Amino acid sequence: MKITTQILIDRYIGQLICKLIDVFNFLFFKSRDQVFPEKICIILLSEMGSLTVTFPMINTLKEKYPSIDIFILTLKKNDEIVKIMKLVPEQNIITMDDSSFIKFLLTSLRAVQTLRSQAIDTIIDCELFARISSILSFLSGAKIRAGFYPHTQEGLFRGNHINRRVLYNPYLHISRQFINLAESIGSKEYPKNKKTLPEHVFKPDNINISEKEKKDFKERLESFFPDFLKRPIVILNPGGGVLPIRAWPIENYCVVAKSFLQSGYSVAVTGVSIDKNTAKNMIDSCSSPYCVDLVGFTRSIYELLILFSISEFFITNDGGPGHFSSLISLPGIVLFGPETPVLYGSLNPNAVNMHAGIACSPCLTAYNHRRSPCDGNNLCLKAITPAQVLDKAYEVLSIK
Repeated sequence: MKITTQILIDRYIGQLICKLIDVFNFLFFKSRDQVFPEKICIILLSEMGSLTVTFPMINTLKEKYPSIDIFILTLKKNDEIVKIMKLVPEQNIITMDDSSFIKFLLTSLRAVQTLRSQAIDTIIDCELFARISSILSFLSGAKIRAGFYPHTQEGLFRGNHINRRVLYNPYLHISRQFINLAESIGSKEYPKNKKTLPEHVFKPDNINISEKEKKDFKERLESFFPDFLKRPIVILNPGGGVLPIRAWPIENYCVVAKSFLQSGYSVAVTGVSIDKNTAKNMIDSCSSPYCVDLVGFTRSIYELLILFSISEFFITNDGGPGHFSSLISLPGIVLFGPETPVLYGSLNPNAVNMHAGIACSPCLTAYNHRRSPCDGNNLCLKAITPAQVLDKAYEVLSIK
């Protein structure tokens, strides 16, 4: 299902359903202020990268409620990262399929059935850009429904049936805002997130990739690209994913790739299937046996992480790979423009979040359903030059 279709359905049908639910909730349900959670379900339906920053919230829940049983409801295409990070037991992962409207509708109904059969008493709705998660939180039958709420802001109306209302804070990293959702469950204040957050930076634990897995992956690489492993590896991820406006210009990536090749590195171009033409253009521009197209070569997120584990550095646009790097602590650069690292910066302590910060940036926000007014000329990213990126990259590599 196309993202524009999802937005239209959510905007017109989702808003109507939320209002109908509010009337039903007002007429038939009393306020439920007292509950000690036993089963919590976290709903997060957005990109995979967002799931990597939920672990501080999950840790907070485990500390506050040691006997809690935690579930995650996400899209089917996202469940791999939940399993890799072991955020919850595999049997506690509930998925929905958004590949078509019919599949989405049927799997949504199945998800509601699962939530009710599991007697979920608390929902933490982490979505900013969609109403479907708010609708699911009510249909689940959970007594406590925590979620972001606009109050008088011009944010997304997601229903008054949210009874643990957390104000969205555009100046606070999203991982910390997720903690606010967890803290809201037992809060008696209003707004619910009146709490000082710890100063330390949250970082997920590195995943353990065995030497055998690395060896097997290298052997497969060598069978396709015999010379590639003779040099240290730099990964370039030039695609913008579902939001092409987040992509740094391909010609800039080509300049960066050629510099690394001249400096004695091998360059791996990665991405998803829609990035195949972009990767081909880079390979043709560089024309080197040490610059290879690995789009589709890494058959899973886990294989991408294996590639990270045998590499020296990465450069990527804002998106999943920048967040995945925090699971390996691979040094690198994440390029921001339409969104801001203040909210969505990688939690990888070895990653540099670069952001030019021109007047109209960020333009993808919780207030506009991530529909940028930009005409496609993303000067916020073009303002970051190849020279700046290379200077920072070689500085980090020399320190390493």
